[in-house]
Amino acid sequence: MVKHIILWKLKDGLSVEEKAAVKAGAKEGLESLHGKIPGLISIKVLIEGLESSNADMMLDASFQDEKSLQGYSKHPEHVAVANIKVRPFTQIRLCLDYKE
Repeated sequence: MVKHIILWKLKDGLSVEEKAAVKAGAKEGLESLHGKIPGLISIKVLIEGLESSNADMMLDASFQDEKSLQGYSKHPEHVAVANIKVRPFTQIRLCLDYKE
């Protein structure tokens, strides 16, 4: 199994209300990919971090193998969600992929 962990920091210019809406939209959009992308075992977006956090959102996804992860990154449904609900609102993205 391959794990795919992403941390995002949202753009500074967003209001508290805008950040809440972005986080909810990203969570809904990304979690809706479950069952639509071959090899995607699980996907969860965490949007309620503690005050001590310096990231706004986290993606925790599991894939059957590296090929499945590569397919996910190019899959049209994933690209659409990322381009509409995530990328326009983020200033920092960190990724850690590893075999479990």
